[in-house]
Amino acid sequence: MAVDRSLIGKESPEEVFEVERGAIRKFAEAIGDPHPAFRSGEIAPPTFPTTFRMGIPGVNLELSRVLHGEQEYSYRRPIRAGDRLRCKTRVADVYEREGRLGKMTFLVTEIEGRDEAGELVFTGRSTIIVR
Repeated sequence: MAVDRSLIGKESPEEVFEVERGAIRKFAEAIGDPHPAFRSGEIAPPTFPTTFRMGIPGVNLELSRVLHGEQEYSYRRPIRAGDRLRCKTRVADVYEREGRLGKMTFLVTEIEGRDEAGELVFTGRSTIIVR
């Protein structure tokens, strides 16, 4: 197995991400979303947290062997320009499946983002496939 099941439950250190209007605009342009609130940089598109890059201690992947499986987000409120979000991510699951080309390891991570008052803003879940 490319990723050990003992990593389940491991968390990243908390990181603070400052959401900038220009970053929201650039992201909206990059994904081709014409929504005026996104293009103005007022409110971030739903997939914006994919820009929050965080490492988890002990999880070291060779990027040439990684595929993005799926991603989902749930929101309590939209992410807005000027937000300072305290985020952390953790390994939720690790499992193997047999594919056409052999065994594949699935790494499931969860991310949580809270505002400066400690209120939950969003959660996310991602599945990464390691070949």
